[in-house]
Amino acid sequence: IAAKASNKDTMSAAAEKDEDSTKEEEWEKTLKTTVVDMEVGEFRGHKVSVWDLLHSKYIPEENRKEILELYQAGELTLEQVKMVVSTIVTKAEAARAEQSAPEGSPRSGSTVAEAEDTHLLEDR
Repeated sequence: IAAKASNKDTMSAAAEKDEDSTKEEEWEKTLKTTVVDMEVGEFRGHKVSVWDLLHSKYIPEENRKEILELYQAGELTLEQVKMVVSTIVTKAEAARAEQSAPEGSPRSGSTVAEAEDTHLLEDR
């Protein structure tokens, strides 16, 4: 009898767990099925799910956790999450592109040329 009772408890615990995961999957599913049209970096020209953007290299883990917590708590709407995530990705990609600009670009090239001129004058 004790075995049957514990079996029943296990069943109800499993059922509760399923309910919780269903609730969790609902918000997760929404983020996975909501797509944003991104025009930067590796996402250029693609429709990308908000979920994929949140888990991309552009969003630091702390930011991702904070955004997800606020969304789950109802403090951020889906539209706000889309806007925040796409803005972070766009800014991160712009910063990355600026850092990896080729040496021949006017901005970094002139600095390199000025530095070389200074060293040449000092050598003389």
